[in-house]
Amino acid sequence: MSNFDFIKTAWPEIGNEAHRAEHYTFGDPRSSVFYARRALELTVQWMYRADSTLTRPYKDDLAALLFEPTFTTLVGPAIQAKMNLIRKLGNNAVHKPAPVRGTDSLPVVRELFQVMIWLATTYAAKAELRPAPGLLFDNSAVPHPQPGAAAQTQAQLQKLATENTAKDVALAQLAADNSGLRAQVAALQEQIAAAKAVSAVIVDTHDYLEDETRHWLIDVLLEEAGWPLADKRDREFAVTGMPNASGTGFVDYVLWGDDGLPLGLVEAKRTSRNAQAGATQARLYADALEQQFGQRPIIFYTNGYEHFIWDDERYPQREVSGFYTRDQLVLLVQRRAARQALVSSAIDNTIVGRSYQVQAITKIAESFEANQRKALLVMATGSGKTRTVIALADLLMRANWAKRVLFLADRRALVNQATKAFKEFLPTVPAVNLLTEKDTNARVFVSTYGTIMGLISQDGDTPGRFGPGYFDLIVIDEAHRSVYQKYGEIFTYFDSLLVGLTATPKDEVDHNTYGLFNLEDGVPTDSYDLGQAIADGYLVPPVGRPIDLGFMARGIRYTDLSDSERDQWDLLEWDDGLVPTEVDAAAVNKWLFNTDTVDKVLEVLMTEGRRVAGGDRLGKTIVFAKNQEHARFIAARFDANYPEYKGTFAQVITYQSDYVETLIETFSKPEQTPHIAISVDMLDTGIDVPDVVNLVFFKPVYSKTKYWQMIGRGTRLRPDLYGPGADKADFMIFDVCGNLDFFNQDFPENATPVTPPLRQRLFAARVRLLGAIDRTQTTDATARALRESLAAGLLGIVTGMSRTNFLVRRHLRAVERFADPLVWLDPSPEDLEDAAEHLGDLPSAVHAHDTDEDAKRFDLLALRAQLGVVDPDPAYAAAFAAAKQRIQQVARGLGEQRNIPIVKQNLELIDAVASDLWWDGVTLNLLELARLRLRGLVYLVDKTSRAIVYTDFEDTLGEFAPLSPHIVTPGVDQARFRQKLFAFLREHEDQAVLFKLRMGRQLTALDLAELERILLQTGGFSVAEIADGVAEANGLGMFIRSVAGMDRSAAADALSAFVGDIPLTGNQLAFVNLIIEQLTQRGAVPTKLLYEAPFTDFAPQGPDGLFTDAQVTTLVRVLAGVTATAEVAAS
Repeated sequence: MSNFDFIKTAWPEIGNEAHRAEHYTFGDPRSSVFYARRALELTVQWMYRADSTLTRPYKDDLAALLFEPTFTTLVGPAIQAKMNLIRKLGNNAVHKPAPVRGTDSLPVVRELFQVMIWLATTYAAKAELRPAPGLLFDNSAVPHPQPGAAAQTQAQLQKLATENTAKDVALAQLAADNSGLRAQVAALQEQIAAAKAVSAVIVDTHDYLEDETRHWLIDVLLEEAGWPLADKRDREFAVTGMPNASGTGFVDYVLWGDDGLPLGLVEAKRTSRNAQAGATQARLYADALEQQFGQRPIIFYTNGYEHFIWDDERYPQREVSGFYTRDQLVLLVQRRAARQALVSSAIDNTIVGRSYQVQAITKIAESFEANQRKALLVMATGSGKTRTVIALADLLMRANWAKRVLFLADRRALVNQATKAFKEFLPTVPAVNLLTEKDTNARVFVSTYGTIMGLISQDGDTPGRFGPGYFDLIVIDEAHRSVYQKYGEIFTYFDSLLVGLTATPKDEVDHNTYGLFNLEDGVPTDSYDLGQAIADGYLVPPVGRPIDLGFMARGIRYTDLSDSERDQWDLLEWDDGLVPTEVDAAAVNKWLFNTDTVDKVLEVLMTEGRRVAGGDRLGKTIVFAKNQEHARFIAARFDANYPEYKGTFAQVITYQSDYVETLIETFSKPEQTPHIAISVDMLDTGIDVPDVVNLVFFKPVYSKTKYWQMIGRGTRLRPDLYGPGADKADFMIFDVCGNLDFFNQDFPENATPVTPPLRQRLFAARVRLLGAIDRTQTTDATARALRESLAAGLLGIVTGMSRTNFLVRRHLRAVERFADPLVWLDPSPEDLEDAAEHLGDLPSAVHAHDTDEDAKRFDLLALRAQLGVVDPDPAYAAAFAAAKQRIQQVARGLGEQRNIPIVKQNLELIDAVASDLWWDGVTLNLLELARLRLRGLVYLVDKTSRAIVYTDFEDTLGEFAPLSPHIVTPGVDQARFRQKLFAFLREHEDQAVLFKLRMGRQLTALDLAELERILLQTGGFSVAEIADGVAEANGLGMFIRSVAGMDRSAAADALSAFVGDIPLTGNQLAFVNLIIEQLTQRGAVPTKLLYEAPFTDFAPQGPDGLFTDAQVTTLVRVLAGVTATAEVAAS
């Protein structure tokens, strides 16, 4: 007698395979699992053949068949989970060499039994073929092996699987080609439809043991992480010392090390309970295991949906995407003893040597040592962000905090640069570029966001390359909210320390970014702004050169043109043949390209731009063009004006360029062409070319973040650029579009919201419309029909979500909850809110089928209009008005294509929608009709709207008025106090006495006399002016130094006696750097100033809150010594 006897009558082939799976359960477990999968495969194939309600997916493999939306809706999440479990374990049995035991195969056979119960209950044509109510799996019916029975090898099973696949394909092709078989299938479908109709009215009371399946899925997740669970002690391990009546307990799973000590434990709770309900019990189990073995395990607890890790000697609990591997847990346990203090560990000064870089690393180290797992670093472009995080990675590796590091950037060029930098500064640490290399033995991995998403995703049976615990540190280059909007799941999938880098000034970093790093707004872990970097001499300042062109500012008016230019205007091929009277400024360089406009800009650039090679060649230049056509036009005009450069001096470098990485590489080399790179977005950020000395803003910029990133292309130092000892001192910004003037204004930038993906907006709009219809409690048939259509569509999206996708896994509870059709019958407002929040942006097979973006955008407009009809909320009324306007524009655009046959067929509706009359009293049904009939036509609307127009009218070039970017330097006095004296001192700073004064060297009486002579005779200052300053500063030397300041390096050297060799904390370093800034600006720091602003803005108690009494005494003595050098030394 077999557990599967009930299935053999109606489905003999399936029953035979199920019987084989049962027969081999203990004698040949690998074969048992193989035949269970085969029985499932035959079941699914039969369902697609017999059930006309199912739609075959684009692929015909078992994974695709199981997750096709109509199939998922039919079987429901519980049965689908069982089927997927059988599929995965069957694949493992055939393709993975790990041993398969009876304890593995028995649960699979039990799950197959539940699937067969569902099959017979749903499809049995006769009542006697349905399983008896309450039928249970009988373990005693499973046969035990006969002596001498030989198990099939894995190779034999692989061959059998290949043969079965070939046979199935051949049979399917035969059925498709044979009219007689097709007729049989049609008859079968009619029979099955009738059987389903009968079964539908019978309540299925069978207990499918969903919690047992969920518990078994935890086993699968553990096996994916490399835990075979082969030993008896792996499950239900008994421990003593529990605070209960018996004093004993049973740990659900113990994850053992090779040394026999517990590395981790897993506490599994029922799916109906919150996973965190197991935290206390898990910790008690950890106490018991530690008492017994002398090693405290890492704690995991889960309910099958949510998983948490708790290294309770270090961190609080946190949610994770899965389980750690044995090697990863070994590292976590070892680090308890091996991890060194970061703050007291030396930072490699061959990688970073600047004080602000050391301070940034120290601040992050302090944050990590305070058990914070995220840090945000704001550093100006060109100040060495990449080198800073390389030094941080090196520190974490040497201190045993990190084994593997992932560096993420959004562009291939940035990935290439970062890979090169890691290999240069950490030559002994293997680093790979995941765009081109696949070596998993590396310790540093550099990738784009999209590439790593693909590598951690799971497609069908293929697990991702990197598990949740693979990386110890992830670095995000240019961390901002748009990255999180699109790729945020990366940072929730990996359980690692996280460091974000950004060049956006800290006051411009948005609220959401600070929130993502668990930081207070405006207070990053550390910051080093552009103004400070320029003041410190680590970056060079920009020099603005506005180019005031008439056409760019005011557009082109026909009346302003000459007679010959008017003739040219009249002969141009204008759009629709309508000759305009003017073209506004926004159109210039968008679709109208004027030769003289570009020529004048190029002339200014070539005559006034910074030049190299002894002045013979324009220095490296980036031109920021408006669009691809604009870039090409600029390049063409340059070649026309400067043919002597033979077409290589200026080249277009955009995403559409061939061999773009080669072009960037050659542009970065000083002597190679191109010397002018004309870019559209591609070179705006992240490209490190220190030789760049000219930037041409040939497009308007509206984002402050992007504006400063673009300026950052020119800020890097370049020694000897103009010859030996002639370093790069600044760079030019040629601004054609008023950007300098716009961003120099002191007004807040409106926060630009990040637009959610289209599929997410569509999902949310459908959910809102469904909820709005429900709230009306309407009985109108058309409204109810629309409501049911919305519910079915939403259900289809959810059921099309693959449970193996890592994005879906994190929301698996919500996915399975909303994959139940009953939920959509009468959802509460909270249900709908949860669905929109958790499911809208998850991938679904439905999205793969609906790829017409124009149609989907039209759907969104129609949904917004429908919401406005149903819901009286004023916000929806405004959305209705906007949607109406856009839909009418689409209709008018379609009306212009009336010669196209499919448009002509719908012309009556198109013309009606374009009119205002149709919208008067418009209904849900009318809007839905218009949506359904027009969505597939929207792509026909001419979106180019304008043909490209080339003109050659004389533009006007205004007079040059200097204007440079307004850069605020924290702590620098912006007032123009004593401006005349300051300018004089700068002009004569090479005078010996002034040099001694600025370098902090001791002055003599002769020095002071010479200083006074210079001021009176050369500077033209009056005795009264000097006397006032001397009185205020308590001496001539201090007065002059208070204006001229100290050389920064001299100020730093003076503080070295205080700093010494004692490692300072991040806050102490910041305080010392502030003293150096003040010495550089003021020439002296009196003791009382240490207890006033700006020092108290940083440390409210002054130095006393940061240093010991002895250190404060030394600091005061050092500063007094600095002051004394500006006075006559005592004899």
